[in-house]
Amino acid sequence: MKKMIVFFLIPFLAFTPHTKPVIIKGRVQSPDPVKKIYLSFRTKEGAVNDSAVLLNGRFQFKEQVAEPTLATFVIAFEKDNGKSKDSFDYMKLFLEPGQINISIRDSLKSARVTGSKAHTAFEQLTRSEKPFTDAQTRLRPKYFQYQKENNKAGMEQIEQQYDSIETKKKEEVWRSFVVNNPGSPIAFYVLKEYAGVDINVPEIGPLFDKLPASVKNSPSGVEFKQQLEVAKNTSVGAYALDFTQNDTLDNPVSLSSFRGKYVLLDFWASWCGPCRAENPNVAKAFNQYKDKNFTVLSVSLDAPGKKQAWLDAIHKDGLTWTHVSDLKRWNNAVAKLYGIMGIPQNFLIDPQGKIIAKNLKGEKLNKKLEEVLSY
Repeated sequence: MKKMIVFFLIPFLAFTPHTKPVIIKGRVQSPDPVKKIYLSFRTKEGAVNDSAVLLNGRFQFKEQVAEPTLATFVIAFEKDNGKSKDSFDYMKLFLEPGQINISIRDSLKSARVTGSKAHTAFEQLTRSEKPFTDAQTRLRPKYFQYQKENNKAGMEQIEQQYDSIETKKKEEVWRSFVVNNPGSPIAFYVLKEYAGVDINVPEIGPLFDKLPASVKNSPSGVEFKQQLEVAKNTSVGAYALDFTQNDTLDNPVSLSSFRGKYVLLDFWASWCGPCRAENPNVAKAFNQYKDKNFTVLSVSLDAPGKKQAWLDAIHKDGLTWTHVSDLKRWNNAVAKLYGIMGIPQNFLIDPQGKIIAKNLKGEKLNKKLEEVLSY
């Protein structure tokens, strides 16, 4: 269940050299008038947000993509139920160079998409995921009921069930898809979903190697190779990469200055809801073990000009340890050094500077610290 809320993810920015045109033509038949149609996706240059109006029941988009790219397609319906109120219908649409045709009757649930092999493969993948996503959805009401009752044992039980379903989906759907369909236009997308933000190099590396050379040598493929290398250098058993960054008083602080202590290297941000939800657990662990050769070093991914928000969050959450940041959000130098693609994330480092655990949340953090600091 935690996977629903744990990470704020850095958007994957596909590289866009050698782009090719994609034309999306569509027809909408609906009893409700269509106010506007929206299309959004991301490239290396940032977000692409486009819109179109319906003329005689038809619409068209002209875009540029370099590779199969997942987009969000939205229809704004203008409804009048006594009061004028818009309603929105959306779907995920895989774009690829060429012409894509969309036929819509009433709603996007009945949308028929042709002309995109990537989207056809994505629809098949979505059908394979459905039994798992449905099972997870059925857990949500009970989880929120336990949350309202502050029943932590019940919440933990649901979280374990949710995570078990997620693990089965990853193995039986995502991994299986990549193994059996390495030449699929969405194989690289599925592999990245399977890899997640904490890349297991021994597992992901061989799957990446099986992808077509055109994918591996593409700018996105080259970028992923670099991510694999960073993941290798920050895996459990590796020595933590040293860095220096300024603290809240603009004094330089280096990771190596904490050598001789157990250090939880914690990545977070004041704007990150899941991070703020996890902060009480980190604070509890710090206060419990700070006199046992343990400390925390937090790296904030707050944005330029947001130093006060960073400081306010530190004080409000009671985070009484060392904090550093260059206030460059996802371009934070330490975050890039450690390959951080989602927060919160953390690394537990031993007194010799070796990474001994990663991404310890909630009770897992306490149990690990109890294990290594019980003397």
